[in-house]
Amino acid sequence: MSDSIEKVLPPTTDTAKSQGVKSVTTKAEEMDYCYSVPDKIFQESLGRNAHFSNARYMGDYSMTLEEAQTAKCKYVAEMLHLGPGKRVMDLGCGWGGWLRYVKDVVGADGVGVTLSQGQAKHNQDTGLDVHLMDMRTVTPETFGGTFDAVTAFGSFEHLCSYEEYVEGKQMDIYRTFFKQVKELIPIGGRFYMQTMTFGTKIKDVPRENWDINADKDSDEYTMALMVKQFPLSWVPYMEKPAIEAAEPYFKLIDMSSGRLDYVKTNEEWIKRYKKLTLRKLGYYLKLVPKYIKDPEFRHMLAMLRYSPNKRTFERSLFDHFRYVFERVE
Repeated sequence: MSDSIEKVLPPTTDTAKSQGVKSVTTKAEEMDYCYSVPDKIFQESLGRNAHFSNARYMGDYSMTLEEAQTAKCKYVAEMLHLGPGKRVMDLGCGWGGWLRYVKDVVGADGVGVTLSQGQAKHNQDTGLDVHLMDMRTVTPETFGGTFDAVTAFGSFEHLCSYEEYVEGKQMDIYRTFFKQVKELIPIGGRFYMQTMTFGTKIKDVPRENWDINADKDSDEYTMALMVKQFPLSWVPYMEKPAIEAAEPYFKLIDMSSGRLDYVKTNEEWIKRYKKLTLRKLGYYLKLVPKYIKDPEFRHMLAMLRYSPNKRTFERSLFDHFRYVFERVE
């Protein structure tokens, strides 16, 4: 690949200034760190069974966030040929926004898995069929047979760590994942996924310069915060790695960039995070002791102040792609 991440963003020597959270050593711990700790704040800000992945505006930014999330679900359901009685597996289901749409609007049967204890409990409490488990371990036998379709909204980006990337394992990890997915659906079955990727400008910000002590408006600080947020995750460069890893099991049916949509999605999330309620204030107050004692937790809350996710998409440090694949073998 002429524009592969190996050539655009070669491995560099990591430094203490840009390392992730030392207490996080497993994927389950990372998901709990990212999603279970601020679970109540997310729910209070975005609602129950919230969509916590990029909405689909496709240039129409007059839509509300809720309308754009519904537009995404409608598009996915149509592309996957879903309807009443169909069976869907959601790998990395978040707070269940897609599964709620599948159940209430489509009338299909959705099953989800997540490694976040907070997300799993919330989904179970709201009546969704969600299980606390590693999505990489799901097989046809796990839930009594294959599915008509599989979805993954933002979970692909958590498959590979920086260390695995440096060891040259990234593409093997992606190929293993696509092989797993193809076993979950019949030939002709479809798989929808959307994922963050590195963007075209990341090559101008070498990893060794990512610094949590850098200027707060700098790309170096922004990327260091992203490492703090997802310490065991390393995304692909642009759209091609996923397409190549999917071969020979899948053909690509549709693809689009959602970079600008993610800027807008983050803008709307930020408004909701910053809107205080008495209940949300109570959640924040309960976190004060942790904020005082844990410097890594202070970096997590800095996400709300400096919005590194939004910045990365605005500055093309990150991109975002949506894919519809169909199993051919």
